[in-house]
Amino acid sequence: MPRVYLLDTSCIITLVKVELLFILKELYGSVLTTPEVVNEYGFNLPEWIVIQSVPDTNYQKILEASLDKGESSILALGLSIPDSILVLDDLKARKYAQRIGFEITGTLGILFKAKSAGIIPEIKPVLEQLKIIGFRISENVEIELMRLSGE
Repeated sequence: MPRVYLLDTSCIITLVKVELLFILKELYGSVLTTPEVVNEYGFNLPEWIVIQSVPDTNYQKILEASLDKGESSILALGLSIPDSILVLDDLKARKYAQRIGFEITGTLGILFKAKSAGIIPEIKPVLEQLKIIGFRISENVEIELMRLSGE
């Protein structure tokens, strides 16, 4: 069974702002998100982003004490989907997801994978665009990403 990628709001917003949302479809075919993420995003999504509700919202409600609704819903949905990978950029949400055993990635991981797959030719110009729109990237992460990308 193929891996399932569950998207939080920040990845969607960031990739839309730099006009690269299509890379998700190129990499994964389809991805999942929740109605809570769609509400946070506030716009229509392409049909290849499948919207799925959390089957049991009890855990989601507990998570909402510490995380926002979108992040909480993604973690709760992930619990019902074996072998899912959560796409989270928020550090607090990422740490929480790792503590409970989820595999995670973020917008930068997706961009690296897109560069490795030849979907985007270079990652450096995209990183510059991300900084312009206010996406925070530590200098160490940027240096390592450039090194791994061969740029």
